[in-house]
Amino acid sequence: MSRVRATVLASGRGSNFAAVLAARAADRLTDLELTRLIVDRENTGAERLARERGLPVTVLEYGTYPGRTEFQAALTAAVLTEAPDLLLTLGFMRILPGDLVRPLAGRIINIHPSLLPAFPGMRSPRAALEYGVRIAGCTAHFVDEGVDSGPIIFQAAVPVLPDDDESRLADRILVEEHRILLDAVELFCQQKLKIEGRIVRILP
Repeated sequence: MSRVRATVLASGRGSNFAAVLAARAADRLTDLELTRLIVDRENTGAERLARERGLPVTVLEYGTYPGRTEFQAALTAAVLTEAPDLLLTLGFMRILPGDLVRPLAGRIINIHPSLLPAFPGMRSPRAALEYGVRIAGCTAHFVDEGVDSGPIIFQAAVPVLPDDDESRLADRILVEEHRILLDAVELFCQQKLKIEGRIVRILP
């Protein structure tokens, strides 16, 4: 089986990116080849992780662009130049433009800290606490042109405890994010994920 060339988008500390790197170092995800990290601001944890491992990094500093349209055009060009088999959005806090999503349909995987379709967008653990849910969690899903609305690959539930604050809940969710992200990427590399409408089938 040929290796899957993956580009990663990240905006922050890079904890899910670190989980992918650790899995590869432990001889898991052996079919995955990371080609480049693209970040939307300088000096992120994700950028430091990539540079420590010699992975090429592209910094598209959002504030240097006249507006969102110009940034999205630069992002689209940077990703499509890589021609990835898989695009991983790991804590990337920007909406992907349709011009980027459409050519890579079925080949973009995102990890989100809620049980979608509940609490899409930013600060999902906080939203879960404010709403008063008893069960929170995370979702690994394919990206479409909506906001956290693509077909779901895996979900993991995390109980909301009486003394939880946003940070404690987010930390427990993050453990499950790592697990289901790696499972989803592994199955993608093995060509075992098939999208049928909104349903993702796992092939034997």
